[in-house]
Amino acid sequence: MPEHVHLLLSEPARDLLAVGLQALKLSVVRRAKQRPFWQARYYDFNVFTEAKRVEKLDYMHWNPMRRGLVDKPEDWRWSSCRYYQTGEQGRVKIESSWRDQPKPV
Repeated sequence: MPEHVHLLLSEPARDLLAVGLQALKLSVVRRAKQRPFWQARYYDFNVFTEAKRVEKLDYMHWNPMRRGLVDKPEDWRWSSCRYYQTGEQGRVKIESSWRDQPKPV
């Protein structure tokens, strides 16, 4: 999205998720021209069921189309939609054990 990002992440086997997010945010802000870049607030949600995982992925995939940014969910260049539909890696590499499970969208 132009002004925010959606991430669906699992807890890493080593280190803390917070450390990975800090590194991601720091790497982005170093290249960004806009200051401040990141908003002070964020929303997180723990996903414990398969149904909720699919619900969240569906929301993420359809959001750019609902906002009028693309005609189809798979057209959003930063989306994992094509990966879940076809297995094709897009702009952002997806590492998922969910690939062969029911597909959102």
